[in-house]
Amino acid sequence: MDTEEPHDHVESEISLMLPTDGEPGSASPSFDDFASRLAAAPPPVADEAQVAAPPGSTAPVIVPSLTAPTEIVEIDGDHVAAMPDSVRKEIERMHRRAVKRGQAAAGAATTATTAAPRLRLFPWMRPNARTEPVAIAPSFDELVPAPAPEPLAELRSEDITAWFGDHQVLDRVSLTMPAGVVTALIGPSGCGKSTFLRILNRMHELIPSASLAGSVLLDGDDIYDRTRPITEARKHIGMVFQKPNPFPAMSIYENVLAGLRLTGTRVDRDRADFLVERSLRSAGLWNEVKDRLRAPGGGLSGGQQQRLCIARSLAVTPKVLLMDEPCSALDPTSTRVIEETMLELAKEVTIVIVTHNMQQAQRVSTQCAFFLASQGKPGGIVEHGDTDAMFSDPIDSRTYDYVNGRFG
Repeated sequence: MDTEEPHDHVESEISLMLPTDGEPGSASPSFDDFASRLAAAPPPVADEAQVAAPPGSTAPVIVPSLTAPTEIVEIDGDHVAAMPDSVRKEIERMHRRAVKRGQAAAGAATTATTAAPRLRLFPWMRPNARTEPVAIAPSFDELVPAPAPEPLAELRSEDITAWFGDHQVLDRVSLTMPAGVVTALIGPSGCGKSTFLRILNRMHELIPSASLAGSVLLDGDDIYDRTRPITEARKHIGMVFQKPNPFPAMSIYENVLAGLRLTGTRVDRDRADFLVERSLRSAGLWNEVKDRLRAPGGGLSGGQQQRLCIARSLAVTPKVLLMDEPCSALDPTSTRVIEETMLELAKEVTIVIVTHNMQQAQRVSTQCAFFLASQGKPGGIVEHGDTDAMFSDPIDSRTYDYVNGRFG
């Protein structure tokens, strides 16, 4: 009998009969078949239960009963692929050992009963009452529950007026961006949309000639309060730019954590791993990069780089996410993925997006604000409100003309 290798979280073992017809060289089960039979075994009624063998096999599966936090769930390839990496790798390791032992047993012309491999289980699969079903690997969110959600934040501007030197670009812009809602800012080029967006997280003041009047309130607190550090405002109000800008010298993993380092937030390795995976999952990128987290972020495609930038913003758990034409440089497929990501993120953060794409504004936003700058006059809001109402029955004729493509 082989000696088991020590493993910290091994608490019990089960026997799995490999397919065999009693002849050397019988095939071992595939990984998916291996995992499926763990999930498909019915509750034993005795100390051990023999389960009917899969098609093409004469050997039964012998399993003790196990404590199950969930119902028996059939595993297929997609389900297994969705497991956390650590769980999948452990099951793959068990599978390789089972196959190796099965081959050795077949070479010795022994039966599956006398050469049944021993499979290690996780603590959440420990033996208990004999009438319990078999537990399968829990999902990522079951293994690492999300923290209790904080109340979503409302962002509000009051009488924002902005200048570049002597040139006034915005005039008394007041807008409430409700919590947990996607607000789209639309309007022709040069009307002040992007300037307004930069004002919402204090980027406007980085330009030497820039100045402004008015206030921006995040849940009632003025982000321009001189007693509050600028990094605090940008931690709570993230920004995704028109052109993807991952740090080229950093890996994908390091890019996600870059915001934490810039804000002086320290986390241990386990917490860092958790934040990287959760942020990439939220940005819809995890499945595409999970096997190459140490590869350069600049090596991703344009759409992937943009989602990496979204993940980087999410890692610092912002309350608001600002997006300045995030899809303007992307192909239609990448644009669709980004839009789906935005709709999912709206459940967690308040989103404000600048877009020139009217169809995109209709698809992703709940509220819309139409900016316009008249000849020689600063930009301002002509009309704002429910997106469907603004596109189907706007109040101002200029809004109607713009959303129907008559100018802009």
